Amino acid sequence: MATGLSLLLLLAAAAALAAGAVLRQSPEPKELWGYVQVRSKAHMFWWLYYANNPTKDFTELPLILWLQGGPGSSGCGFGNFEEIGPLDKELKPRNTTWVQAASILFVDNPVGTGFSYVDDCSLFAQNLTTVVSDMMVFLEEFFSCRTEFQNIPFYIFSESYGGKMAAGIALELHEAVQKGTIKCNFKGTALGDSWISPLDSVLSWGPYLYSTSLLDDNGLAEVTAVAKEIMDAINKNQYGLATELWGKAEEVIEENTDNVNFYNIMTKEVPEMKSNEQENLHLRLYQRHVKNMHKESLNELMNGPIRKKLKIIPDCVKWGGQSRDVFENMAEDFMKPVIDIVDQLLAANVNVTVYNGQLDLIVDTMGQEAWIRKLKWPSLGQFNQQRWKALYVSPESTETAAFHKAYENFAFFWILKAGHMVPSDQGEMALKMVKMVTQQQH
Repeated sequence: MATGLSLLLLLAAAAALAAGAVLRQSPEPKELWGYVQVRSKAHMFWWLYYANNPTKDFTELPLILWLQGGPGSSGCGFGNFEEIGPLDKELKPRNTTWVQAASILFVDNPVGTGFSYVDDCSLFAQNLTTVVSDMMVFLEEFFSCRTEFQNIPFYIFSESYGGKMAAGIALELHEAVQKGTIKCNFKGTALGDSWISPLDSVLSWGPYLYSTSLLDDNGLAEVTAVAKEIMDAINKNQYGLATELWGKAEEVIEENTDNVNFYNIMTKEVPEMKSNEQENLHLRLYQRHVKNMHKESLNELMNGPIRKKLKIIPDCVKWGGQSRDVFENMAEDFMKPVIDIVDQLLAANVNVTVYNGQLDLIVDTMGQEAWIRKLKWPSLGQFNQQRWKALYVSPESTETAAFHKAYENFAFFWILKAGHMVPSDQGEMALKMVKMVTQQQH
């Protein structure tokens, strides 16, 4: 971690920011963090790393907002220490950190995630609208205070449920920039293994597992049957029921595949508990999709050394302590699609990138391709006609790392040998993709 002197500077900077002071330090500190109250008694935690590149100042590189999934998984924790931050969870430097290509802003959202918290349990977000409006409050405050980032190209990158949130936030931000209510140089969004169309994901689970020899004919029939139940519920706008059936579908898959890992089909996940009781359904879903992001080693790091370093976390707040509440409060929103928001982004000429890991199941690539086919974007036909291009992590490499296709303001990356967490599985290719999306290389 930082030297004693630089750590003192960081802590002083954080204390000054927490007190609302304007920082006038030179040179700029490498990290900043703090809280923004997005609603009364609802507090959002953020952590900023300035770009650290040997040949370029941070002003010459973009700013990336990273949004984690869940909902309830922590960008400041998991995204930072497990995926793209400057240090891994052993606090050792990460060779593929995105900080070499951009300044990175982690935000624990929705409120209650990570070190973010609410003082009143009625304040957890229950839908995308609240998630978006909270983030607008945060972004307005951030860009007002950090004026050095107002003209720097700004991108929103995301993963999983974070992609659904990113789509909504990107559209609202674009409109705010047009109106002049938020001053920033918004350049686009990247949706990674994103929960844009839950139904398309669910309908593709069976065929994908069958094609990879993880289901037989009987298993395929069982998965297809429950997928059709989910489709019926969604078509009737019964989103709460659709979430329950989604949990049932995952259990059918686990039973038929000997507990395939939903985040990487090459591995398996042994569940902590098995129960068919109704009251435990949300608990099973939470354990499968959020608690995995709070493994013991990360939990100890965040609630131990990191908490001590940050100095501003209230005594009553435990990292991840409200994550289950965040997850369960969003249950009615889980299965709602946001394909229409992606269409609106494309129509507004906002740059949209979709990237997906080849070995992901929960948001498999087949499902992503299916919802893309449903876009009303007028240039979809021309996009489809493009031939994809093979990508390599370096000019010397002969191994295909990804395929890429782009037309106008829409792009798709197929990331090979990656599961749901693309930067964890294929760090070099993820970093190359970031440079391509932010136009630092082609």
